[in-house]
Amino acid sequence: MRIKALAAATAALTLVACSSPTAATSTDEMVALRVQHGLPECPRTDPGATAIPDGLPATELPCLGADQLVNLAGLERKPTIINFWAQWCVPCREEAPFLREGLAEFKGVNFLGINYDDPKPTWAVEFAGVVGWTYPHAVDTQKTLRTSMSVPGLPATYFVAADGTIAGVHAGQLESTDQLRELAQRYLGVS
Repeated sequence: MRIKALAAATAALTLVACSSPTAATSTDEMVALRVQHGLPECPRTDPGATAIPDGLPATELPCLGADQLVNLAGLERKPTIINFWAQWCVPCREEAPFLREGLAEFKGVNFLGINYDDPKPTWAVEFAGVVGWTYPHAVDTQKTLRTSMSVPGLPATYFVAADGTIAGVHAGQLESTDQLRELAQRYLGVS
């Protein structure tokens, strides 16, 4: 029992030590942190867009590190990969390179991260920057999408077709860029 407790404490300290959190709390500080870590603003979306059948829900999610709201139903109509993640999620950390590589490889596909159920926005910005996710990220700290998108847990990757419908969902960690490529081909017809 004591060994398990020691291992858990060591793991927690390692996570904290690997992340040098910035004490940014204001919008201006979060924007500066986002820019410092190379994360773009979220796409401009139509706040009045409504959900389509089998599509993304209408939302008002804040953009990670920006003073802007994102309506998923109002995203541009083109193939999109949406990944739900959190900086504290070990499988999310392990799949990070595959998403980065997919972003570089898939032409004509938008990527959007959703920082989900994550209480530390500064750590989330830093994590996304450190792993090289140079695509925008929205925030759902209250898990408001749990029901409307049937989020199965973290990580989860959604494949949204050019018509705005959810073409497929991969629950759990991506194991390789090849797997992401196969899923993008299957659900979005891209490679």
